[in-house]
Amino acid sequence: MPAGVMIPARNMPSMITSNGNIMFQQRNNMMEGQLHPLEMTQNTSESEFARTRDEEFDSTNKSVSENHELGGSGDDQDPRPNKKKRYHRHTQHQIQEMEAFFKECPHPDDKQRKELGRELGLEPLQIKFWFQNKRTQMKTQHERHENTHLRTENEKLRADNMRFREALSTASCPNCGGPTVVGQMSIDEHHLRLENARLREEIDRISAIAAKYVGKPLANFPLLSSPVPSRPFDFGAQPVSEEMYGVGDLLRSISAPSEADKPMIIELAVAAMEELIRMAQMDEPLWMASLDGSTYVLNEEEYIRTFPNGIGPKPTGFKSEASRETTVVIMNHINLVEILIDVHQWSTLFSGIVSKASTLDVLSTGVAGNYNGALQVMTAEFQVPSPLVPSRESYYVRYCKQHAEGTWAVVDVSLDNIRPSPTVRCRRRPSGCLIQEMPNGYSKVTWVEHVEVDDRGVHSLYKQLVSSSHAFGARRWVATLDRQCERLASILASNIPAGEVGVITNQDGRKSMLKLAERMVISFCGGVSASTAHTWTTLSGTGADDVRVMTRKSIDDPGRPPGIVLSAATSFWLPVSPKRVFDFLRDENYRSEWDILSNGGAVQEMAHIANGRDPGNCVSLLRVNSANSSQSNMLILQESCTDSTGSFVIYAPVDIVAMNVVLNGGDPDYVALLPSGFAILPDGTDGGIADAGGSGGSLLTVAFQILVDSVPTAKLPLGSVATVNNLIACTVERIKASLSCDNA
Repeated sequence: MPAGVMIPARNMPSMITSNGNIMFQQRNNMMEGQLHPLEMTQNTSESEFARTRDEEFDSTNKSVSENHELGGSGDDQDPRPNKKKRYHRHTQHQIQEMEAFFKECPHPDDKQRKELGRELGLEPLQIKFWFQNKRTQMKTQHERHENTHLRTENEKLRADNMRFREALSTASCPNCGGPTVVGQMSIDEHHLRLENARLREEIDRISAIAAKYVGKPLANFPLLSSPVPSRPFDFGAQPVSEEMYGVGDLLRSISAPSEADKPMIIELAVAAMEELIRMAQMDEPLWMASLDGSTYVLNEEEYIRTFPNGIGPKPTGFKSEASRETTVVIMNHINLVEILIDVHQWSTLFSGIVSKASTLDVLSTGVAGNYNGALQVMTAEFQVPSPLVPSRESYYVRYCKQHAEGTWAVVDVSLDNIRPSPTVRCRRRPSGCLIQEMPNGYSKVTWVEHVEVDDRGVHSLYKQLVSSSHAFGARRWVATLDRQCERLASILASNIPAGEVGVITNQDGRKSMLKLAERMVISFCGGVSASTAHTWTTLSGTGADDVRVMTRKSIDDPGRPPGIVLSAATSFWLPVSPKRVFDFLRDENYRSEWDILSNGGAVQEMAHIANGRDPGNCVSLLRVNSANSSQSNMLILQESCTDSTGSFVIYAPVDIVAMNVVLNGGDPDYVALLPSGFAILPDGTDGGIADAGGSGGSLLTVAFQILVDSVPTAKLPLGSVATVNNLIACTVERIKASLSCDNA
């Protein structure tokens, strides 16, 4: 009989001895017709094959050995042809140990098999066969599962095919209503075409509206998710001050956008996002390097060619300011995106630039539990810390989008074309930042600032600084962000060395003191600039054209002393570098040379908190030891901060009892503050960089806030304005005299 018809040896255990030799006697019997292989095949039922296969792979119950006795001699062989295989059943403990080892290492080597066999009392060959069977079993189970999955998918496709065939057989023509040819159009496609036509009509209508205001049709962009219901915004919560330089009408007149405006707002935001990404990534010829290579200048002709569909042509009399800067900050990219979207956190972080910010409406809060797709309509007022530079009001939409894993972008674009106003003096073309994740919690930020403004109200002292895009440009935003990220990192720092004298190591005390200093800085910036966002009233007829005096009544405000407060501010030029001016004003050893209120007493630093890499970035608690023993000693809270675009030295007298509460981690919101101080900016002649090696001068702003009457309802005392003017004039003269001698 041909060998190919024979049953495999494993199904004929009677033909094999314990050492694997074929019994010739049994073979002869087969040849003589006593046992035919075909008859064996017919007599072996399928259940026996299945049982044999399951026994071979069922490792949880037993392990099959192809040998009768491992390592047995020839005398132990049983010549009987019909004797069945001998199965070795492993104990439950052996199976569990081998199962656990299999999970860690399905392919053990000889050494591992010997070690495992020694632990379990098995031969290495038994271990080898068990692992072979286990691997075969796992492979079979995987194939069985995969076959089941493919069978399910096949059934699903077959059902879809039948459904499509039925739809094709009953489809009708959308034009004539008659039956369609098989394969021409399905019901689903018909519905999609109708929906597409409806959306196309809506986009055409929106483009027509946009063209009415912009002067040219907008490019078609896919709409975002449906906007959420708008939230009402109350403009009456904060009283607006009397306007200076003719601003203030814009923020008063703006309200939340209507439903008809929202589709066009969405299209503008999507187009602005595309423009911002390209502006952040493109170089020449769009951005041309400056002569010294430190900055980039926008090629306006190339910009118009690259982005023809913007927010329209530049208004007559407006000037363009465009800048781009890149830096790496110590903040996680997700946290940075959250700060930019949260209007309160954003305005607090950039308090030296943003004097007021409000969210009018939220069109989308994002998807998937993050800010991807967040869209909100906002108003903001941007400032320079000087009464000689008008603030800039803007009405715009802010859009946040995730472009890749670890890469986000936040863009602003003005909405003034939707509601034209004759008071608009600043338009934000697509501006914002591209944020990329970096290792160790850092982020790479590329900031683009592109505005069109009417800067005719800027004083001649600040013309150079403003026109060079350093007063409101990307470098100032990036430098402020870098410094504030370092400040936030210092708040969270826990490994503060305790050896240095005066260093505050109490974690709660550090947080409370830094929070109090942050409120002091915000209050100072609100009283020094030409912003209309704060509750100040500008007084006329002060008798000094170069000093701006404002008044405010403080009632039921735990953070300010009750009564009538006067704020006086003036700006002037010094022929000294900003770094020299900053070091002079922040050093307590020189304080008696300019601080009239200290009465010539020695100033001593009691405690300080470093909040940045630069030693000038710190919060200090100073004590003034008055020369007059009848006067009680006074404490002064001071924050000094500096970066490449400017510096601040801000201070305020504080109560000793209240500061003890703060240093022990108490609530700092109930400490009354009237901040005074200095804002130091480069004059713009040396690239707008406030470094020690610069040859340019400094623009110094001096500001005081003084309580002139503790009764809020009282009238302004006669002579109080003249007293404040004399105080600020005397301080300015002392500073000029000290720095002139130092410079000489």
